[in-house]
Amino acid sequence: MAEYQTMRSQGMATSAAEIDAGLRAHMNKVYGTMSIGLLVTFAVAWAFGSNPALLSILNDPVTLQPTILGWVVMFAPLAMIFAFGAIITRASAAAAQVFFYVFSAVMGASIAYIFAVYTGASIVQSFLATAVAFASLSLWGYVTKKDISGWGAFLIMGLIGGIVLMVISLVMSAFFGIVIPGFDIAISLMLLLVFAGLTAYHTQTIKQDYIDHAQYGDTEWLQKSAIMGALNLYMSFINMFLIILSFLGNRE
Repeated sequence: MAEYQTMRSQGMATSAAEIDAGLRAHMNKVYGTMSIGLLVTFAVAWAFGSNPALLSILNDPVTLQPTILGWVVMFAPLAMIFAFGAIITRASAAAAQVFFYVFSAVMGASIAYIFAVYTGASIVQSFLATAVAFASLSLWGYVTKKDISGWGAFLIMGLIGGIVLMVISLVMSAFFGIVIPGFDIAISLMLLLVFAGLTAYHTQTIKQDYIDHAQYGDTEWLQKSAIMGALNLYMSFINMFLIILSFLGNRE
């Protein structure tokens, strides 16, 4: 009996060790995919933003207002995010990963204007500040023993509310010439807090999803889960970066 209990204990320990090793590999896959996506985004953004001829395809050279194609490119990432769910469900993990990198490239084109509006030094400064904040928040979400799964609904509500307020502010300014001092700054700060919370929330969710499903050995599902996790963290990083850049960036 004692020998059986010892063997059972060793088996459980081995299983736990395997899950722990698999979790590390899974998180490396998530962060690696996200990092490549960010590299693609900023490479495409720099290629368009630093080349006046290419940038003029997307933005008016004088006003920097989007052209017709620029409007299409601006809203294309949103459409691709909605399509991502279907891609993850119906396509292979490899196809979903390629789609994520295509999405990253389109996102790069949509934010190319930053290289024409802000100095290179301020872009780098804002990127580094975002990287430090993101790493700290993601690490906390990974190691904390506190269950923050309940944050999800509130954060999504905050995100939707922030977007609605941004649209209202845009309509008031564009059609009625009404500008409320400090309103846009308040919205940006609120959204920055939302994306900071989402960074920690998604990190814990990615970790817990792996732990819950690793025992079933569904490799394809886990690979798709890593790509979806990379997308969620990527979106938090990009949005945090753009908000921080709006605060810290020095204009050309």
